[in-house]
Amino acid sequence: MRRNLVIAIGASLALATLQPVLAQEQPPPPAPAPVAASPADYAAAIESLAGKLETAYVEPAQGQRYAAMLRANKATYIQITDPMALAKRLTDDLRAVHPDNHLRVALGSPDGGPGGGPRRMRIGPGPAPGPGPGPGPGGPRPPAIEDPKWIADGVAYIKFNMFDGAPETLATLDAFMKEHADAKAIIFDARTHRGGGPAEMNVMLPYLYAQPTRLVSMDMAQSVVDMRGDPTRGDPNMRPVSAPKGVNRREHWVTPNAETRLRDAKVFYLTSTRTGSAAEHLALAFKRTHRAILVGEHTGGANHFGGFEPLGAGLAAFIPVGRTFDPDTDWDWEGVGIQPDVAVPADQALDKALELAKG
Repeated sequence: MRRNLVIAIGASLALATLQPVLAQEQPPPPAPAPVAASPADYAAAIESLAGKLETAYVEPAQGQRYAAMLRANKATYIQITDPMALAKRLTDDLRAVHPDNHLRVALGSPDGGPGGGPRRMRIGPGPAPGPGPGPGPGGPRPPAIEDPKWIADGVAYIKFNMFDGAPETLATLDAFMKEHADAKAIIFDARTHRGGGPAEMNVMLPYLYAQPTRLVSMDMAQSVVDMRGDPTRGDPNMRPVSAPKGVNRREHWVTPNAETRLRDAKVFYLTSTRTGSAAEHLALAFKRTHRAILVGEHTGGANHFGGFEPLGAGLAAFIPVGRTFDPDTDWDWEGVGIQPDVAVPADQALDKALELAKG
Protein backbone atom coordinates (compact mmCIF):
# COMPACT_ATOMS: atom_id res chain seq x y z
CA MET A 1 0.00 0.00 0.00
CA ARG A 2 1.23 3.50 -0.78
CA ARG A 3 3.02 5.43 1.96
CA ASN A 4 1.28 8.76 1.87
CA LEU A 5 -1.03 10.80 4.04
CA VAL A 6 -4.20 9.01 5.03
CA ILE A 7 -7.56 10.61 5.30
CA ALA A 8 -9.15 7.37 6.40
CA ILE A 9 -12.41 5.97 7.67
CA GLY A 10 -10.53 3.84 10.11
CA ALA A 11 -8.55 0.63 10.37
CA SER A 12 -6.80 -1.66 12.80
CA LEU A 13 -3.87 0.62 13.50
CA ALA A 14 -1.17 1.44 16.02
CA LEU A 15 0.80 4.54 16.88
CA ALA A 16 3.92 2.47 17.35
CA THR A 17 4.63 1.95 13.66
CA LEU A 18 3.08 5.04 12.02
CA GLN A 19 2.69 3.96 8.40
CA PRO A 20 1.33 7.12 6.76
CA VAL A 21 -0.92 5.63 4.11
CA LEU A 22 -4.17 6.88 2.72
CA ALA A 23 -6.98 4.36 2.59
CA GLN A 24 -10.38 3.41 3.90
CA GLU A 25 -10.80 0.78 6.53
CA GLN A 26 -10.91 -2.82 5.48
CA PRO A 27 -13.41 -4.71 7.68
CA PRO A 28 -11.47 -6.09 10.66
CA PRO A 29 -11.54 -9.79 11.46
CA PRO A 30 -13.81 -10.86 14.33
CA ALA A 31 -12.69 -9.73 17.76
CA PRO A 32 -11.20 -12.40 20.02
CA ALA A 33 -13.41 -14.03 22.60
CA PRO A 34 -13.38 -11.85 25.75
CA VAL A 35 -11.24 -13.19 28.58
CA ALA A 36 -11.30 -11.46 31.96
CA ALA A 37 -7.95 -10.15 33.19
CA SER A 38 -6.78 -9.51 36.73
CA PRO A 39 -7.42 -6.15 38.43
CA ALA A 40 -3.70 -5.44 38.23
CA ASP A 41 -3.70 -6.06 34.47
CA TYR A 42 -6.70 -3.80 34.01
CA ALA A 43 -5.05 -1.10 36.12
CA ALA A 44 -2.00 -1.23 33.88
CA ALA A 45 -4.17 -1.05 30.74
CA ILE A 46 -6.05 1.96 32.06
CA GLU A 47 -2.79 3.71 32.90
CA SER A 48 -1.56 2.90 29.39
CA LEU A 49 -4.69 4.47 27.90
CA ALA A 50 -4.32 7.55 30.10
CA GLY A 51 -0.71 7.99 29.03
CA LYS A 52 -1.50 7.66 25.32
CA LEU A 53 -4.33 10.19 25.51
CA GLU A 54 -2.19 12.56 27.56
CA THR A 55 0.64 12.54 25.01
CA ALA A 56 -0.99 11.85 21.63
CA TYR A 57 -4.60 13.07 21.55
CA VAL A 58 -5.04 15.77 18.91
CA GLU A 59 -6.37 18.32 21.42
CA PRO A 60 -3.75 18.26 24.20
CA ALA A 61 -5.94 19.92 26.85
CA GLN A 62 -8.71 17.40 26.25
CA GLY A 63 -6.20 14.56 26.32
CA GLN A 64 -5.14 15.66 29.79
CA ARG A 65 -8.78 15.79 30.93
CA TYR A 66 -9.36 12.28 29.66
CA ALA A 67 -6.26 11.04 31.47
CA ALA A 68 -7.26 12.69 34.75
CA MET A 69 -10.73 11.13 34.62
CA LEU A 70 -9.34 7.65 33.94
CA ARG A 71 -6.91 7.85 36.84
CA ALA A 72 -9.56 9.22 39.21
CA ASN A 73 -11.88 6.31 38.45
CA LYS A 74 -9.32 3.51 38.13
CA ALA A 75 -10.39 1.83 41.37
CA THR A 76 -13.93 1.50 40.03
CA TYR A 77 -12.88 0.25 36.62
CA ILE A 78 -10.67 -2.57 37.89
CA GLN A 79 -13.65 -4.10 39.70
CA ILE A 80 -15.44 -4.74 36.37
CA THR A 81 -14.83 -8.38 35.50
CA ASP A 82 -16.44 -8.48 32.03
CA PRO A 83 -13.90 -7.06 29.52
CA MET A 84 -16.63 -6.11 27.05
CA ALA A 85 -18.49 -4.22 29.77
CA LEU A 86 -15.26 -2.52 30.80
CA ALA A 87 -14.52 -1.43 27.23
CA LYS A 88 -18.00 0.05 26.91
CA ARG A 89 -17.79 1.80 30.30
CA LEU A 90 -14.43 3.34 29.45
CA THR A 91 -15.73 4.51 26.06
CA ASP A 92 -18.87 6.03 27.56
CA ASP A 93 -16.97 7.79 30.34
CA LEU A 94 -14.38 9.22 27.94
CA ARG A 95 -17.07 10.60 25.66
CA ALA A 96 -18.85 12.11 28.66
CA VAL A 97 -15.71 14.16 29.38
CA HIS A 98 -15.51 15.39 25.78
CA PRO A 99 -17.54 14.00 22.86
CA ASP A 100 -15.43 12.28 20.21
CA ASN A 101 -17.17 9.44 18.40
CA HIS A 102 -13.87 8.04 17.15
CA LEU A 103 -12.28 7.68 20.56
CA ARG A 104 -13.23 4.26 21.86
CA VAL A 105 -12.00 1.22 23.75
CA ALA A 106 -12.56 -2.23 22.29
CA LEU A 107 -11.48 -5.81 22.75
CA GLY A 108 -8.11 -6.14 21.09
CA SER A 109 -4.97 -8.21 20.84
CA PRO A 110 -1.31 -7.76 21.68
CA ASP A 111 -0.63 -6.94 18.04
CA GLY A 112 -3.02 -4.07 17.45
CA GLY A 113 -6.71 -3.32 17.19
CA PRO A 114 -9.89 -5.38 17.20
CA GLY A 115 -9.43 -8.85 15.83
CA GLY A 116 -5.64 -8.66 16.05
CA GLY A 117 -5.19 -6.27 13.17
CA PRO A 118 -1.70 -5.21 12.11
CA ARG A 119 0.19 -2.61 14.12
CA ARG A 120 0.04 0.39 11.84
CA MET A 121 -1.15 3.97 11.92
CA ARG A 122 -3.15 5.53 9.15
CA ILE A 123 -3.06 9.28 9.23
CA GLY A 124 -6.49 10.56 8.31
CA PRO A 125 -10.01 10.87 9.73
CA GLY A 126 -11.03 7.84 11.68
CA PRO A 127 -14.13 5.70 11.47
CA ALA A 128 -17.58 7.20 11.60
CA PRO A 129 -19.95 5.66 14.14
CA GLY A 130 -21.88 2.71 12.79
CA PRO A 131 -21.27 0.73 9.63
CA GLY A 132 -19.25 2.43 6.94
CA PRO A 133 -19.94 2.51 3.23
CA GLY A 134 -19.24 -0.47 1.06
CA PRO A 135 -20.02 -4.16 1.38
CA GLY A 136 -19.70 -6.14 4.57
CA PRO A 137 -16.67 -8.10 5.74
CA GLY A 138 -15.22 -10.24 3.02
CA GLY A 139 -17.25 -8.58 0.27
CA PRO A 140 -15.65 -7.19 -2.88
CA ARG A 141 -14.71 -3.54 -3.06
CA PRO A 142 -15.73 -1.53 -6.11
CA PRO A 143 -12.95 0.09 -8.17
CA ALA A 144 -11.60 3.44 -7.04
CA ILE A 145 -12.94 5.18 -10.15
CA GLU A 146 -15.99 4.34 -12.24
CA ASP A 147 -17.74 5.76 -15.30
CA PRO A 148 -15.42 8.56 -16.49
CA LYS A 149 -17.42 9.87 -19.46
CA TRP A 150 -19.46 12.56 -21.13
CA ILE A 151 -22.86 12.27 -19.46
CA ALA A 152 -24.55 15.05 -21.44
CA ASP A 153 -23.60 17.65 -24.02
CA GLY A 154 -20.69 19.58 -22.50
CA VAL A 155 -21.05 17.81 -19.13
CA ALA A 156 -18.32 15.45 -17.90
CA TYR A 157 -18.89 12.89 -15.15
CA ILE A 158 -16.71 10.68 -12.96
CA LYS A 159 -17.55 8.58 -9.90
CA PHE A 160 -15.19 8.03 -6.97
CA ASN A 161 -15.47 5.12 -4.57
CA MET A 162 -12.09 5.76 -2.98
CA PHE A 163 -8.95 7.86 -3.29
CA ASP A 164 -6.44 5.00 -3.19
CA GLY A 165 -3.47 6.95 -4.58
CA ALA A 166 -2.52 4.09 -6.89
CA PRO A 167 -0.51 5.13 -9.99
CA GLU A 168 -3.15 3.70 -12.32
CA THR A 169 -5.89 5.63 -10.51
CA LEU A 170 -3.96 8.89 -10.75
CA ALA A 171 -3.22 8.27 -14.43
CA THR A 172 -6.89 7.57 -15.17
CA LEU A 173 -7.95 10.73 -13.35
CA ASP A 174 -5.37 12.91 -15.10
CA ALA A 175 -6.42 11.50 -18.48
CA PHE A 176 -10.06 12.24 -17.62
CA MET A 177 -9.27 15.86 -16.78
CA LYS A 178 -7.28 16.33 -20.00
CA GLU A 179 -9.81 14.58 -22.22
CA HIS A 180 -12.66 16.68 -20.80
CA ALA A 181 -10.80 20.00 -20.57
CA ASP A 182 -13.37 21.69 -22.79
CA ALA A 183 -16.31 20.70 -20.56
CA LYS A 184 -18.73 23.41 -19.55
CA ALA A 185 -19.49 21.48 -16.36
CA ILE A 186 -18.00 18.56 -14.42
CA ILE A 187 -19.86 16.32 -11.98
CA PHE A 188 -17.74 14.55 -9.37
CA ASP A 189 -19.83 11.80 -7.78
CA ALA A 190 -18.72 11.03 -4.21
CA ARG A 191 -21.93 9.46 -2.94
CA THR A 192 -20.19 6.12 -2.34
CA HIS A 193 -16.73 7.55 -1.61
CA ARG A 194 -15.33 5.69 1.38
CA GLY A 195 -12.15 7.68 1.94
CA GLY A 196 -8.50 7.75 1.01
CA GLY A 197 -5.87 10.45 0.65
CA PRO A 198 -4.96 13.70 -1.09
CA ALA A 199 -3.12 12.38 -4.14
CA GLU A 200 -6.22 12.40 -6.36
CA MET A 201 -7.10 15.91 -5.19
CA ASN A 202 -3.61 17.05 -6.10
CA VAL A 203 -4.19 15.74 -9.64
CA MET A 204 -7.66 17.14 -10.32
CA LEU A 205 -7.73 20.45 -8.48
CA PRO A 206 -4.92 22.21 -10.41
CA TYR A 207 -7.20 22.09 -13.46
CA LEU A 208 -10.04 23.85 -11.62
CA TYR A 209 -8.44 26.81 -9.80
CA ALA A 210 -7.16 30.02 -11.37
CA GLN A 211 -4.77 30.97 -8.57
CA PRO A 212 -2.99 29.33 -5.63
CA THR A 213 -5.65 28.66 -3.02
CA ARG A 214 -5.64 27.44 0.55
CA LEU A 215 -8.07 24.54 0.87
CA VAL A 216 -8.10 23.25 4.45
CA SER A 217 -5.86 22.93 7.50
CA MET A 218 -4.78 19.72 9.21
CA ASP A 219 -3.58 19.38 12.80
CA MET A 220 -1.72 16.45 14.27
CA ALA A 221 -0.34 15.83 17.74
CA GLN A 222 3.26 17.10 17.77
CA SER A 223 4.28 14.23 20.02
CA VAL A 224 3.34 11.73 17.31
CA VAL A 225 5.25 13.71 14.67
CA ASP A 226 8.30 13.94 16.93
CA MET A 227 8.23 10.21 17.55
CA ARG A 228 7.41 8.94 14.06
CA GLY A 229 8.04 11.79 11.62
CA ASP A 230 5.73 14.00 9.59
CA PRO A 231 3.89 11.97 6.92
CA THR A 232 3.23 15.12 4.89
CA ARG A 233 6.88 16.15 4.61
CA GLY A 234 7.96 16.43 1.00
CA ASP A 235 4.47 17.14 -0.32
CA PRO A 236 4.58 20.71 -1.70
CA ASN A 237 0.80 20.93 -1.41
CA MET A 238 0.99 20.53 2.38
CA ARG A 239 2.54 23.70 3.75
CA PRO A 240 3.74 23.87 7.37
CA VAL A 241 2.40 26.80 9.41
CA SER A 242 2.65 27.92 13.03
CA ALA A 243 0.35 26.22 15.53
CA PRO A 244 -0.36 26.11 19.27
CA LYS A 245 2.08 24.26 21.47
CA GLY A 246 1.75 20.51 21.10
CA VAL A 247 0.19 20.72 17.63
CA ASN A 248 1.76 20.16 14.20
CA ARG A 249 -0.22 22.08 11.55
CA ARG A 250 -0.20 21.88 7.76
CA GLU A 251 -2.31 23.70 5.19
CA HIS A 252 -3.45 21.93 2.05
CA TRP A 253 -3.02 24.23 -0.98
CA VAL A 254 -3.75 23.89 -4.67
CA THR A 255 -1.53 25.46 -7.35
CA PRO A 256 -2.98 25.87 -10.86
CA ASN A 257 -1.41 24.04 -13.78
CA ALA A 258 -0.98 25.28 -17.35
CA GLU A 259 -4.38 24.03 -18.60
CA THR A 260 -6.80 26.96 -18.30
CA ARG A 261 -9.99 25.78 -20.01
CA LEU A 262 -11.64 24.28 -16.93
CA ARG A 263 -11.10 27.24 -14.64
CA ASP A 264 -14.53 28.67 -15.45
CA ALA A 265 -16.35 25.36 -15.74
CA LYS A 266 -19.25 24.68 -13.39
CA VAL A 267 -18.36 22.02 -10.82
CA PHE A 268 -20.86 19.83 -8.97
CA TYR A 269 -19.95 17.48 -6.12
CA LEU A 270 -22.48 14.78 -5.22
CA THR A 271 -22.67 13.69 -1.57
CA SER A 272 -24.57 11.31 0.67
CA THR A 273 -24.49 10.18 4.28
CA ARG A 274 -22.00 7.52 3.09
CA THR A 275 -19.56 10.17 1.82
CA GLY A 276 -16.71 10.01 4.30
CA SER A 277 -13.20 10.96 5.25
CA ALA A 278 -11.09 12.16 2.30
CA ALA A 279 -14.33 12.78 0.39
CA GLU A 280 -15.35 15.14 3.19
CA HIS A 281 -11.94 16.81 3.10
CA LEU A 282 -12.63 17.58 -0.56
CA ALA A 283 -16.22 18.62 0.19
CA LEU A 284 -15.01 21.19 2.71
CA ALA A 285 -12.32 22.41 0.32
CA PHE A 286 -14.87 22.90 -2.46
CA LYS A 287 -17.40 24.53 -0.14
CA ARG A 288 -15.14 27.01 1.62
CA THR A 289 -13.49 28.10 -1.67
CA HIS A 290 -16.86 28.26 -3.49
CA ARG A 291 -15.44 26.25 -6.36
CA ALA A 292 -18.16 23.59 -6.48
CA ILE A 293 -21.82 23.21 -5.63
CA LEU A 294 -22.46 20.34 -3.24
CA VAL A 295 -25.60 18.43 -4.22
CA GLY A 296 -27.22 15.65 -2.20
CA GLU A 297 -27.18 14.84 1.52
CA HIS A 298 -24.96 15.80 4.44
CA THR A 299 -21.76 13.79 4.57
CA GLY A 300 -20.93 11.04 7.05
CA GLY A 301 -19.06 13.06 9.69
CA ALA A 302 -15.79 11.07 9.77
CA ASN A 303 -13.05 13.59 10.53
CA HIS A 304 -10.62 12.71 13.32
CA PHE A 305 -7.79 10.49 12.25
CA GLY A 306 -5.66 8.12 14.25
CA GLY A 307 -5.32 4.43 14.96
CA PHE A 308 -5.81 1.53 17.32
CA GLU A 309 -3.29 1.10 20.13
CA PRO A 310 -2.96 -2.09 22.18
CA LEU A 311 -3.44 -1.40 25.90
CA GLY A 312 -2.85 -4.84 27.38
CA ALA A 313 -5.36 -6.97 29.28
CA GLY A 314 -7.07 -7.83 25.99
CA LEU A 315 -8.03 -4.21 25.29
CA ALA A 316 -7.21 -1.71 22.54
CA ALA A 317 -8.19 1.92 21.96
CA PHE A 318 -8.63 4.08 18.89
CA ILE A 319 -6.60 7.22 19.67
CA PRO A 320 -7.44 10.25 17.49
CA VAL A 321 -4.23 12.16 16.80
CA GLY A 322 -5.38 14.68 14.19
CA ARG A 323 -8.18 16.56 12.51
CA THR A 324 -8.94 18.52 9.32
CA PHE A 325 -10.72 21.87 9.58
CA ASP A 326 -11.69 25.18 7.99
CA PRO A 327 -8.71 27.52 8.50
CA ASP A 328 -10.98 30.57 8.61
CA THR A 329 -13.37 29.37 11.32
CA ASP A 330 -11.59 26.42 12.98
CA TRP A 331 -14.74 24.36 12.26
CA ASP A 332 -14.55 20.68 11.45
CA TRP A 333 -17.21 18.15 10.50
CA GLU A 334 -16.53 15.54 13.16
CA GLY A 335 -19.79 13.78 14.02
CA VAL A 336 -22.01 16.20 12.08
CA GLY A 337 -20.94 16.03 8.45
CA ILE A 338 -20.88 18.77 5.84
CA GLN A 339 -24.18 20.16 4.58
CA PRO A 340 -24.87 20.28 0.84
CA ASP A 341 -25.57 23.54 -0.97
CA VAL A 342 -28.52 21.89 -2.71
CA ALA A 343 -30.22 19.33 -0.48
CA VAL A 344 -31.90 16.40 -2.24
CA PRO A 345 -32.04 12.66 -1.50
CA ALA A 346 -28.83 11.00 -2.59
CA ASP A 347 -30.53 8.98 -5.32
CA GLN A 348 -31.76 12.22 -6.90
CA ALA A 349 -28.46 14.11 -6.69
CA LEU A 350 -27.20 13.26 -10.18
CA ASP A 351 -30.46 14.30 -11.86
CA LYS A 352 -30.42 17.56 -9.91
CA ALA A 353 -26.80 18.29 -10.80
CA LEU A 354 -27.55 17.65 -14.48
CA GLU A 355 -30.48 20.03 -14.28
CA LEU A 356 -28.24 22.70 -12.74
CA ALA A 357 -25.42 22.04 -15.20
CA LYS A 358 -27.73 22.58 -18.15
CA GLY A 359 -29.38 25.63 -16.64
